[in-house]
Amino acid sequence: MANRERITPDYIFEASWEVCNKLGGIYTVLSTKAKTLQDRFPDRIIFIGPDLWQGIDNPDFIEDDAILKEWKKQASEKEKLKIRTGRWNVPGKPVVVLADFQAYFKVKDGFYFRMWEKFGVDSLHAYGDYDESCMFAYSAGLVIESLYNYLKLNDKKVVAHLNEWMLGMALLYLKDRLPSIATVFTTHATSIGRSICGNNKPLYAYFDSYNGDLMAKELNMEAKHSIEKQAAFYADCFTTVSELTAKECGLLLEKQPDIVTPNGFESNFVPKEKEFDKKRKAARQMLIQVAEALTGSQIDENAFLLATCGRYEYKNKGIDIFIEALNRVCKERPNKQIIAYILSPAHISGAREDLQNRLKANEKKELPLVNPFYTHNLCYPEHDKVCGYLNYLNFMNQDNIDVKIIFVPSYLNGDDGIFDLSYYDLLIGLDLTVFPSYYEPWGYTPLESVAFSIPTVTTNLAGFGLWAKNEIENNSNFSDSVEIIERTDDNYFEAAELIKESILKYATEMDSKQIRKAKNAAQLLSREASWTYFIEYCLDAYNIALSKK
Repeated sequence: MANRERITPDYIFEASWEVCNKLGGIYTVLSTKAKTLQDRFPDRIIFIGPDLWQGIDNPDFIEDDAILKEWKKQASEKEKLKIRTGRWNVPGKPVVVLADFQAYFKVKDGFYFRMWEKFGVDSLHAYGDYDESCMFAYSAGLVIESLYNYLKLNDKKVVAHLNEWMLGMALLYLKDRLPSIATVFTTHATSIGRSICGNNKPLYAYFDSYNGDLMAKELNMEAKHSIEKQAAFYADCFTTVSELTAKECGLLLEKQPDIVTPNGFESNFVPKEKEFDKKRKAARQMLIQVAEALTGSQIDENAFLLATCGRYEYKNKGIDIFIEALNRVCKERPNKQIIAYILSPAHISGAREDLQNRLKANEKKELPLVNPFYTHNLCYPEHDKVCGYLNYLNFMNQDNIDVKIIFVPSYLNGDDGIFDLSYYDLLIGLDLTVFPSYYEPWGYTPLESVAFSIPTVTTNLAGFGLWAKNEIENNSNFSDSVEIIERTDDNYFEAAELIKESILKYATEMDSKQIRKAKNAAQLLSREASWTYFIEYCLDAYNIALSKK
């Protein structure tokens, strides 16, 4: 759609549980999109997130009481909103409002009744993080309403963009209280689709047979499913992130998205030239140093380093098949040291003290530590799926075996106690990433990899994988940047074999010239997914929403 045909918003409010709260892919989506939006709508894009860091320094939030000072005073004194204002510490540094939602639990039941009465949202069977999410959504709705009135925006074109089921109540609140605001609702993955896969049910073989409402009852997901479905129906524009998930929405939510808004990436997160080389060298050194200290083995500086990363969803993210593929690589006895990392946050009690001591001593290690395959203290290692499978395979990172697997179950935010590097500052040291996803609406981790010039392996069940496949078929310059593995409900071992072959191809078969070409191709492909291009889909979504006002 040409720019002249679009209705352009005067103000945008975007709310998410992951604004200034680094948890997963949505944080990356919004934090990388922020600069492009700030450039187009300077200080007229306002992000809203939960205030979860009270009394603790939040590295993502630059508090500034001067921002919206008078509004903040009025909102605090007259409307009793507990808020902090400042800027998000990401490129573009957009305005952000953090809302403390704890006080609203006392009105929870009345609010839920109102949402049932007005919109048919069933909160009766809520549990887990439902209440917390919905109370934040309520506070986000109050913040948007208060700002709308204070800034006198009734004659302006205003968009409220709400992300995931967690903000569904905010959308419905605004629909009830301020119907003049154009609402956009984005589901990054349907709650019921994720649950079907997480409960080891075959999503794809019986896809057309599933009924979202019935599955929600069976899987005890009625509350989350209900709010997501109603938000999708009542939004002025309903979006999702890939054609794969659009089909899922049509079936399970019974609402086809108005538009697909794929996730882009901002190149500002990638270091330039000399800084890139410096950070890559430091990351490799740290990855190898930790592997040596943990396993008691000497690792060559030219060892092949690869990883899978992301949320700890053992089946959905393909962690199981990643381990299976590496077991097959090991049996091939490659003439190359291959060190594989699983970078997925789990339930931990902190860094391993024995590993910390070895790293501090910086001396030659001859014996492996006990359990030489995880870096942080798991709270329940006996019930951990990664540990269980590695033990089953007898994968103990023996000195005489060149293939080693290391599980890093901590958030990599720069102070984990072992690496003390951020995720990006560690990612940059890898030679390959592998994401054998079974359920992946988009797939931010492979996009991040190619942006850092790291070739990646993903699947046809990831939105990014399907997008990349189309780009590669249409442009030979992208060859070897991404390998797309075919996955179905029942080809687990075939897929593991294909992933094994891809790992061996990059690790042992390609020469330095071919590797360099693959890295360049990865970086070229990532440019096609820049927010410079993908922001156009968001602008189209705003237009769709505003056109209904």
